[in-house]
Amino acid sequence: MKAFGKILGLVLLGLLLIIVALGFALTHLFDPNDYKDEIRQIARDKAHIELTLNGDIGWSLFPWLGLELHEASVATLAKPTEPFADLQMLGLSVRVIPLLRREVQMSDVRVEGLNLRLTRDKDGHGNWQDIGKAPAPATPPATSGEPAAETTAQAEKPAQPIRLDIDSLTINNARVEYSDEKTGQQFSAESIQLSTGPVHDSTNIPIKLTAFLGTNQPVLRVRTELNGELRFERALQRYKLEDMKLSGEVAGDPLQGKTMTFAAQGQLLLDKAANVAEWTGIKISANQLRALGELKVNDLDKTPQISGGLSIAQFDLAKFVDSIGQKLPAMAEGSLSKVELASRLAGTPTSLSLDDINLKVDDSTFTGRIAVEDFAKQSLRVNLKADTFNVDRYLPPKSAEASSATQVRQAEVASTEADAMAGAGSTPLPPAPTKGAWSTERLLPVERLSKLDVDADLTFGQLTLEKLPIQNAALKATGQGGLLTLENLRGDLYDGNFEAKGTLNVRQQVPALNMQTNISKVPVEKILESQGKNPPVKGLVTLNSNLTGSGNSQSALIESLNGNASFVINNGVLLNANLEQQLCKGIATLNRKSLTGEPRGKDTPFQELKGNLTFRNGVASNPDLKVRIPGMTVNGDGDVDLRVLGMDYRVGVIVEGDKSDMPDPACQVGEKFVGIEWPLRCRGPLELGAKACRLDNERMGQVASKLAGERISEKIDEKLGDKVSPELKNALKGLFKR
Repeated sequence: MKAFGKILGLVLLGLLLIIVALGFALTHLFDPNDYKDEIRQIARDKAHIELTLNGDIGWSLFPWLGLELHEASVATLAKPTEPFADLQMLGLSVRVIPLLRREVQMSDVRVEGLNLRLTRDKDGHGNWQDIGKAPAPATPPATSGEPAAETTAQAEKPAQPIRLDIDSLTINNARVEYSDEKTGQQFSAESIQLSTGPVHDSTNIPIKLTAFLGTNQPVLRVRTELNGELRFERALQRYKLEDMKLSGEVAGDPLQGKTMTFAAQGQLLLDKAANVAEWTGIKISANQLRALGELKVNDLDKTPQISGGLSIAQFDLAKFVDSIGQKLPAMAEGSLSKVELASRLAGTPTSLSLDDINLKVDDSTFTGRIAVEDFAKQSLRVNLKADTFNVDRYLPPKSAEASSATQVRQAEVASTEADAMAGAGSTPLPPAPTKGAWSTERLLPVERLSKLDVDADLTFGQLTLEKLPIQNAALKATGQGGLLTLENLRGDLYDGNFEAKGTLNVRQQVPALNMQTNISKVPVEKILESQGKNPPVKGLVTLNSNLTGSGNSQSALIESLNGNASFVINNGVLLNANLEQQLCKGIATLNRKSLTGEPRGKDTPFQELKGNLTFRNGVASNPDLKVRIPGMTVNGDGDVDLRVLGMDYRVGVIVEGDKSDMPDPACQVGEKFVGIEWPLRCRGPLELGAKACRLDNERMGQVASKLAGERISEKIDEKLGDKVSPELKNALKGLFKR
């Protein structure tokens, strides 16, 4: 047995030596470079590609099947002169014996200078779609009368997966380009460097990848670096990237010369058998922004369903936006300096929702839900509750045009206000305003609003808008197909309340507005002060209005304003306007006396001021103004021109006279003045209010004539007594009363 074993060992050793000798002879006596044409033909016939070998082919046979290609390129048979890929060098070695067991054991695999060019032509056809395809024959093959040989498919056992065992994979200086002739878009990945550790199934494989990414629309450059441990379990169809760390920098036109640094970490999993993908332990940073979260995607084989959570730590949003070269609308300094968010995520490829939102913006906290139900239709759904929110803090300042118009108007009002102070009423009537009071700047983004699909429901514990502190504010609005509907806007304001609803139609060339408003017992002076105006009146206003307008600027909307309104102001005061003093002057004139005292007050309190307004193209007609003032009754008829914020009223006052403890003798009202309606004219900027009122000298003459006629009638009665018939006395009286 010993001798047999020795002989067998010698035989095996001899066979091994023979195999090694044959391998040495093949690799040294057989040069594959002599068969480049045959190799190219095999590539055409079997792989349907055009293979060009400009460099040398190096190879080894045993125990490693080694191959090195230099200066090679690959093209499709459809365009053999336009290579879609080329490389400087490819080197790999495979153990021969494990191949017989369907095992791939390779040494280091190296790829140098790979260039991959992918293009899509004007018809949308990509050059990669022709890879491996044989060109269509010029003529269809002839068919013989003999029936084709029948082939019977025999059930085969599924092939066992090939086991991979690679010492390492290295790719240096690779480049991938993509261009689309139809859109002109270009994408590129340059200076690609990839290195891995040993590659084995079901083991962690260290990987490192760096690249420079770029695009031309817009011009953008991204430096990236990826590190992690890749693990694939092909039998289970599970793939993991553990301890993933992605970092880099972004620069380009969208960032306006600035740079954004970014980083992302976490654990990635793809389970194809379960149709699940996960990203857990998410850590994301972008300049000042820091976020944590997790994401899971189910139903990968159907419509993927996204779920997860996101938490963004407090950061300065204004500085972040500036750091990436963008600009926020102008707003108060310090706004958006403290922003943080926590929310659950849910979505599909066409939708996304943020549920259980806890959003903090500066001093405000919002809770609720925000969703985009359809990205293509921009279907926005908002349901939020806020404790407090100051809208004024985030509104842009008035434009230069609006500010200029305001300054011009203020100058106009100021120039007449000093002369319009009531005092003794000796100054002329203020002139009617002529300057436009509204901006002509574009007001609404019509194109964007016409595409809007929105359903918003917002509530606020306290909302500050135009300096008005609104309590328990609520807004519900919808918009679709260019029709925006304000279903309800309500709130409590200074112990009063308001409510509004309306529509904005941007489906037509000129936007059309329809608004209904109800205001109940709100201090009118507070509303005017919030608009930066000096209130001419104080009191609790109740207003009901139904108005329409059209246009895309303040000026156009006001000039097209039509509709009606009714108003009542209770327990009010006409500021800086002593109407009693104005009327005393008229009575003193009729008494042919001069007022001896100085004006005792500058305001006129009233119990009620009410009326109805009819709007026609920006001018409000008010034929039934009534004011109840202690000791007098006021009736008015006039217009308010909203285009220039001016008024022109004729007012009649029935007065009981000076009811003070020490009345001015010149202002005493006798029986002859009872029932007399004293005329006033109020004209000028609306802000002046009753300060713009003066005794109407033109109509005062009519009052004097009437009083003179009554005195003559008294004399006729006194002189004639019963000596003439009543018909004659009445005729004589009538002559003097006309």
